[in-house]
Amino acid sequence: MTSLSIPIVRMPGAEDLPLPTYMTALAAGMDIPAAESRILEPGDIALIAAGFSMALPPGFEAQIRPRSGLAIRHGVTVVNAPGTIDADYRGEVKVGLINLGRKTVEILRGDRIAQMIIGPVSQIRWQEVDRLEATVRGEGGFGHTGKGEAKGP
Repeated sequence: MTSLSIPIVRMPGAEDLPLPTYMTALAAGMDIPAAESRILEPGDIALIAAGFSMALPPGFEAQIRPRSGLAIRHGVTVVNAPGTIDADYRGEVKVGLINLGRKTVEILRGDRIAQMIIGPVSQIRWQEVDRLEATVRGEGGFGHTGKGEAKGP
């Protein structure tokens, strides 16, 4: 398993909150606690402060993803899932949550509201060509391998 050291700063007033934390030894994502309390009515979208900022190294991003428990039990998910934090962003991490459920949900300061995965990214250069190499799939798009169709090599 690869280890990466990333500078992190707690925001004023968030000194008592845990930093993003892996909850098990082999977890891919770190749980992020809320730095503020908020009521989410059904259909509400809110930007929830996480209480920290960080300096990701070039070539890396942080993805903010839903926590499965919040999503399945309450219908609360990350509205722009996965959210991306770029390596050059230095502001406070915030999580955009949406309540897709039918009941009001109370987010309390310290509740684990999302998970964060740090991973490598690539920047590409476009190579404009006249046509693309052919494949078995070709231009088959959405649903082209659906039920009742015999597809494959």
